[in-house]
Amino acid sequence: MNQLFDKKYPVTSSLLLLTTGVFLSMLLLRGFDYESVQTVYDFGGVVGDEIQVDPSQSWRLLAAIFVHIGLQHFVLNMVTLYFIGRIAEDLFGSKAFLALYLLSGLMGNLFVLVFIVITSSLLEASEDFSPEVVAAGASTALFGIFGAIASLRFIARSPHIQYLSQSYTSLILINILFSFMPGISLAGHLGGLVGGGILAFVFPVYGERDSVKKIWRLGALLLYTAGAILLYAWPLLARPFL
Repeated sequence: MNQLFDKKYPVTSSLLLLTTGVFLSMLLLRGFDYESVQTVYDFGGVVGDEIQVDPSQSWRLLAAIFVHIGLQHFVLNMVTLYFIGRIAEDLFGSKAFLALYLLSGLMGNLFVLVFIVITSSLLEASEDFSPEVVAAGASTALFGIFGAIASLRFIARSPHIQYLSQSYTSLILINILFSFMPGISLAGHLGGLVGGGILAFVFPVYGERDSVKKIWRLGALLLYTAGAILLYAWPLLARPFL
């Protein structure tokens, strides 16, 4: 970490700088209230009930990736992004890594959106899962990168990449177990993991573009797109019945 921008990893560096900029803006503009629900919401946190009522707030599904709730949340995700981002950018190339990161984060937040809507209806807006709960953080995108790397076990030809991919299985399981802790979004983590796992077939390893047949790449792209549309539309269509 001896330089602010590493030209070898332009996307990882840009994501780190952008997310850090958002966090510092929250701190400078809101002071000690930088981790309050209102601040997180104002900077782009996801509130499932609001998106359900007002689809114009859908920009939050992407913006929330760059917003964090507190210093510990921010530091943990940025350290993870620094290391896993460099690995993923080497594996997939810069453009594909950026697409994986953003689309995985989007899928994770769509899972959060649906989860909040369902649980708030079934549990009558319980304290833990009410529509007023705000969700944010890069972990949805990071879990997508975990999922994409883990999927390479079945895609990549290189024995080294296959071994690297296999080693991530235990890391994913450990992180999922931690996702059951209070205040951590299990739905967001699982959504990101699923999104990244699917997208690994769309964006094969750099240098192994022919490792996945075009029909499989197209099928994975259609599966991701259909899933994202369904997850986004379901709360809006189901609103009258909830």
